[in-house]
Amino acid sequence: MGSHDNMELKGTHIIDKMDSLLNPEFRISGYVSTYYAHYDDDTENNDFAQFPKLEPRNKQFSLNLALLTMQYKSQNLRSNITFHHGDVPESSWPKTFELLQEANAGLKIHKNLWFDAGFFKTHIGLESFQPRENITSSMSIPNFFCPYYFSGAKLTFMPNSKLSVQASIFNGYNEYIDNNSNKALDFSANYTPNEHISMTYNFLTCDETPDKVKTKHQRYYQNVYASFIYKKLTVGVDFHYCQQQNSLKKDTTKTANLYGAVVVAKYHLIKKLDLYGRLENFSDPDDILTGTLNIGQYIRGGTLGIQFKPQEKAALSFEWRMLESDKLIFRQKNIMLNQRNEFSVCLDLWF
Repeated sequence: MGSHDNMELKGTHIIDKMDSLLNPEFRISGYVSTYYAHYDDDTENNDFAQFPKLEPRNKQFSLNLALLTMQYKSQNLRSNITFHHGDVPESSWPKTFELLQEANAGLKIHKNLWFDAGFFKTHIGLESFQPRENITSSMSIPNFFCPYYFSGAKLTFMPNSKLSVQASIFNGYNEYIDNNSNKALDFSANYTPNEHISMTYNFLTCDETPDKVKTKHQRYYQNVYASFIYKKLTVGVDFHYCQQQNSLKKDTTKTANLYGAVVVAKYHLIKKLDLYGRLENFSDPDDILTGTLNIGQYIRGGTLGIQFKPQEKAALSFEWRMLESDKLIFRQKNIMLNQRNEFSVCLDLWF
């Protein structure tokens, strides 16, 4: 039994590491993430605060995730099944598969070439819906609108321990069950020259238009993120750019654009204590991903936090975050505001 000791920024890799097992290995691991959060705007969305994928319930103690993973790995076969329960799956997962985060199987079809199929958690975006895999305990707006899960198949090629490339076909953008006859195509590449630097590029194209609608809306989503570690400092940068055909509000025959950027950093102050911060910016003026939310031209935010790690597999985070929009999108009783303040305490433990 066991799990990965260093979980932070684990999502910056397409795969964890090269498979070089001489003997088959079966692992069972668990993870619990609990929190208390306070938002100064009203809770309006099914008892969840607006935008947070993590820590979504306002003014109460609750559970992000209780997670159980079973993994099998050998030289030629691998499989992963992950069950989860809590606010993250309740607010974000399809009801049909609410308890199932991942279920996939893989076969080595040639040296360093793997074929995997099933349900996968996302590889797009620097931040994860598991707080232990992030520098912060919350999730930025650009990553909030990223896919969280896919259903499909992947080919992954690992020419060496530093480079991995992946070509995939999925049912759709954040879909387990397909919503039309189209499929999403994805290409990803990760380069990790050493333990201090990791860089990833993702390209996803899809069309989520219902089959009965004649005008199509092909989407081209590009994402680049990287992490850098230098002595006591860890830095992550994350850029998103999306185009969608026939989606411009002023002229629906033209292409609309979406932008997002995140910069996050952590500094190791003293033993067991880290200070972290994040800046984020997101612009979707033509509602490609935000739909009827009508957020305006942008949402910007800043985050500050401190993390205490008494053990290698435990973390306690105290965090403040401010979000600002150019529109009045946050409600406080009968008053509409363009800002929101968030305060949270998050405790993570894994084994």
